[in-house]
Amino acid sequence: METTVKTPRWIYLKEIFTSRFQAGCLKAKLEENWHNGYERPPWVEIRKRKDNRYVVRYTFDE
Repeated sequence: METTVKTPRWIYLKEIFTSRFQAGCLKAKLEENWHNGYERPPWVEIRKRKDNRYVVRYTFDE
C-alpha cells in the first residue's frame, strides 16, 4: 500500500512588508482567525525576499 504525501498549496498575500514585525502581526492575525473555528488551521509562514522585504504565505488544502 502506497501513501501519497500531498505537498501543500501556498497562497501568497499581495502585500509586501518592509519589516518582519509587520509581517508577524499579519501572521498572528491569520492564525487567530482559525484558532476557535472548526476548520483545520493553515500553516502560515513569513518569507524573506531577495530585496530584504517580507511576504506572508499560508496553505490551502481542500
